[in-house]
Amino acid sequence: KRDRSLLCVVEWPRDIIAFERTGEFSGVYHVLHGVLSPMDGIGPDDLKIAELLKRVKKGDLKEVILATNPNVEGEATALYLAQLLKPIVPKVTRIAHGLPVGGDLEFADTATLSRSLLGRQVI
Repeated sequence: KRDRSLLCVVEWPRDIIAFERTGEFSGVYHVLHGVLSPMDGIGPDDLKIAELLKRVKKGDLKEVILATNPNVEGEATALYLAQLLKPIVPKVTRIAHGLPVGGDLEFADTATLSRSLLGRQVI
């Protein structure tokens, strides 16, 4: 049984498979079918953003999780969506980014290390 008050926004259908493998997410998904990419001529009208907004407005959502990739296009898409969603959803969150399990600190880039510090949790 899925928690319909929790919506995870992903780029592609294959991203759902990745989340489902974890067994940690019990909500529902919305697939954008891409990300914003002005360099490639992909704008908001080329993605499933209008459908997302319609779905959010008619649903009884408690939280929308933005789960786009941690690259320039994914971050831009998440920020754009957050601006649209914050006025109509009680809670808009972004998935955490950081170091992979088994990764070595010395090989991590500065953006990844910065995010791992910002996303730290109490243990």
